[in-house]
Amino acid sequence: MMHGSSGTAGRACGLLEQLGLELAFASAGAPAPPAIGDALAQLEAACAAAPGPIRQALAACRHWLTRDAARGPLSAETLRAINDWQPWMVAACLAWDRGQSLAAMPAEWAADATATERSSGVRTGGETVPAGETIDVMVLPEGFDDEMTELFCAESQDLLQEVEQGVLALERNPADSASIDVVFRVFHTFKGNAGVLKLVVLQRLTHELESVLDAARRGKLTLGRDAIDLILAGADVLRRYVGEVLAQLSGHDRGRSIPLPVPELIARVQRLLSDRSPAPAAAAKPVAVVPPPSPARSPAPPAPAPVPPSPSIPTASVPLVSPPAELPAPATAAPSSVRVDTLKLDGLIDLVGELVVAQSMVVQSPELAAVGSQQLSRCLGQLRGITSDLQRTAMSLRMVPIGGTFRRMARLVRDLAVELDKEIDLKLEGEETELDRTLVEELADPLVHMIRNSADHGIEPPAARVAAGKPATGTITLRAFHQGGFIVIKIEDDGRGLSPDRIRAKAVERGLVQPDERLERTEILDLIFRPGFSTAEQITGLSGRGVGMDVVRRGIEGIRGKVEVTSVEGRGTTFTLSVPLTLAIIEGLIVGVGDQRYIVPTLSVRESFRLTPGAVTTIQGRGEVVEVRGRLTPILRLGRFLGDAGPGAPAAGAEGIVVVVESGQDCRCLLVDDLLGKQEVVIKSLGDMFRGRTAFAGAAILGDGRVGLILDVNALVKLKSAAGDAA
Repeated sequence: MMHGSSGTAGRACGLLEQLGLELAFASAGAPAPPAIGDALAQLEAACAAAPGPIRQALAACRHWLTRDAARGPLSAETLRAINDWQPWMVAACLAWDRGQSLAAMPAEWAADATATERSSGVRTGGETVPAGETIDVMVLPEGFDDEMTELFCAESQDLLQEVEQGVLALERNPADSASIDVVFRVFHTFKGNAGVLKLVVLQRLTHELESVLDAARRGKLTLGRDAIDLILAGADVLRRYVGEVLAQLSGHDRGRSIPLPVPELIARVQRLLSDRSPAPAAAAKPVAVVPPPSPARSPAPPAPAPVPPSPSIPTASVPLVSPPAELPAPATAAPSSVRVDTLKLDGLIDLVGELVVAQSMVVQSPELAAVGSQQLSRCLGQLRGITSDLQRTAMSLRMVPIGGTFRRMARLVRDLAVELDKEIDLKLEGEETELDRTLVEELADPLVHMIRNSADHGIEPPAARVAAGKPATGTITLRAFHQGGFIVIKIEDDGRGLSPDRIRAKAVERGLVQPDERLERTEILDLIFRPGFSTAEQITGLSGRGVGMDVVRRGIEGIRGKVEVTSVEGRGTTFTLSVPLTLAIIEGLIVGVGDQRYIVPTLSVRESFRLTPGAVTTIQGRGEVVEVRGRLTPILRLGRFLGDAGPGAPAAGAEGIVVVVESGQDCRCLLVDDLLGKQEVVIKSLGDMFRGRTAFAGAAILGDGRVGLILDVNALVKLKSAAGDAA
């Protein structure tokens, strides 16, 4: 019989006395006092090394309390059982301390302990569950504090991002003590936040992951591939839970349960520690419950001492979230930042946009221009300056660094390298570049597709790279920078590059182009963005179905951007994305067509020139075209197409102004009556009346108070020639 230390047994007996006092105030039909659960958690931590019967008795008591928590009030049956259990536990702890034999435990307690073991995934005897075992967890029961949960999710997303970046740094340098400490502290903070909301399963999982990092801190474990995979898998489970909470908070199947592989991950942790630790016997000890963490939400550095064992998981029928009697008040945010509801932020920016329009209308009013007062002019100039500053400040509120999205790609590259058995290094440049938060969200999916394309099709296997005289490790570079009023993102790889001959052959094979069709090099490379195009020889989980790069183009064009590709065989490929800084305000070229005013986004304008007589020719099957820099480009008479050709509009073949617009590698000439200037305009969405008019992307109020429709260049460029002629 192993003797317990007098300190441990004394602490356990003290906790049992405290629990006995709490039982005196408990009554059947009322909720269990929170202090009972707290005392039990501390008991489980204190008795982590106790003999099996004591641990089984603790598991049985945990089962009684969690069973009643699912039903609501404390039952008379549970109250009688705990009153019988408390004196038995006191005698058992004293016997354990003195090295004496323990009294026999009632058989029904063992059955209840087994129920807890099945749900927690860890046996009271220290055995582990089979791989793949999950637990069904109720994520968000009715009546829980939604505000506290939203705060928890918001902070958790930031913490999990830190975990991912720290673990990826550890994979490159497993002995980096600073990175180990950072990841350990993040998990410790996550566990503390989960404790505030009584998220027992998350506490348990994060504690087990802490144990891996703690073993690495103390030099008892080297963070190899198995440990890194395990920590990332645990972070993925936490991220999945947080995502499910946010979905249910928004009204999506609130209260439903989801399966989480927590028992499997706990078993993997225990196997890892028992296999690698110098003291496997200690690693085989059962996992017990720790007391709920401090309610403070602000991150706090962990104590240097080893972390106590973790809490047991409640049965599968018990909600993951057990609302406490009183939720602690959320801690105040850091002085340098504050979380604001995005709807409020968007409302503020809309009001600022209206103010800019109203100010422009006042300044350009003919009545004010006739006054001729210098004092009034100075006041209007000051108003214009203040309004411009306010607009810039308001727009800056929407701007966020793109670094967060870039860093998410690091995990993707790491997983792709493992899956493809390649060595790939990701370099990030320009992470501090800021753009509209909506654009950041919209860019995430196209970037994922392009990174996957570069890793799968671009970077060669290590042996092939060495044979070609390249380093065995391939490099993918993500770079962002500002250029004019736009942001440019480049995705570069030093892989095998694109073969125009192979691309053309595949396009012909799939029926995307005719065998005798003449295409320039840029047009051939542009074929990779066609739906259904793929150069993969066989369909895999990563490629082969031709549904990747066309998604990229649709996504980029959907945010009024463009994507281009350049490549050199044997040296690599570069994708260039150009997107506006914001979706709320654009710089537009105002054109006149008849009596109407239209806005063409300047990002899509390549050039403009005055049309000369005889420059327009008609080609069979292509309609009207005009030669632009040696290339025949289709022309669209905007007034005829939109039905706005006024009495003064140019007749067919007469003079006019041509605006050359582009979408990707395609171009089209728009014939307009006049160029009226450039202006930054606030975009307004169109109502249901214009739902079928694909030629328009939105509307804006111009400086003179008139409404100008914003042309959808992507839709106009892709119009068939016959459509333009028939309009």
